[in-house]
Amino acid sequence: MVRVTTTDRRGVLRAGAGLVAGGAFAAGCSSTGAAPPPADSASSSVSSAGSPRPDPHASATPLAAPAPRPFPGQPTQITHGPRDRPRVALTFHGQGDPEIARTLLGEAEKHGARLTVLAVGTWLDQYPQMARRILDGGHDLGNHTQRHLAVNAMSEADARAEITGCADRLKRLTGSIGSWFRPSRAPTASPLVQRLARGAGYPHVLSYDVDSLDFTRPGAGAITRKVLGEVRNGSVVSLHFGYPDTVAALPDVLKELDRRGLHAVTTTELLS
Repeated sequence: MVRVTTTDRRGVLRAGAGLVAGGAFAAGCSSTGAAPPPADSASSSVSSAGSPRPDPHASATPLAAPAPRPFPGQPTQITHGPRDRPRVALTFHGQGDPEIARTLLGEAEKHGARLTVLAVGTWLDQYPQMARRILDGGHDLGNHTQRHLAVNAMSEADARAEITGCADRLKRLTGSIGSWFRPSRAPTASPLVQRLARGAGYPHVLSYDVDSLDFTRPGAGAITRKVLGEVRNGSVVSLHFGYPDTVAALPDVLKELDRRGLHAVTTTELLS
């Protein structure tokens, strides 16, 4: 874990609050590029008087986020965790309407679930407060590239910039480059992107073995059936912020996981 002083922490948060939007963020997380709903304007986190609304989840003295760590025995590209323990990791591609994201996080926390959020850098530029909200809820926070483009198809220099661009924003906001890296627009990383991620400080690339397909907007019932029909001990499930159907599906997913004795934990906890 990266250690920072109280003064450093305040500096990190001031720097994060001053970030400006880094451009429109790319759509979807599949190779087909289905578009997410447009994000609300930054005014969603600002009061009518023009001052930021207080975040009830914000820490008075926030700690630095956990740094990436190696998991001996796990491959460079992780698709699932141990099959002999009743745990699953619900992982979310972090972009879209921040109010939907907050609602989803609150719903998970109400059920005692902990999530893994892979944030897009441009989303952090628009809503820097979301980084702290995720961490303060006890969730993992990681890197989903800067602009959410097809990173596997990029040149080495451009792919490196996508990975390090988001890592830099995470470090400025939280004191860490984030616990995990997941490639954008592809379920798995190419050998080049795996190498670049390791060079940026991520020992592993996080993939998944269950795809909810929620970005296709199939409806809450279809999302629930898809996840519960495939999830097993050790599964890593791919979901998204920004879709109301995903929020609507989450309570039923969590209730059924609980009935089956499967605990929704962070990816770090899944592998620990």
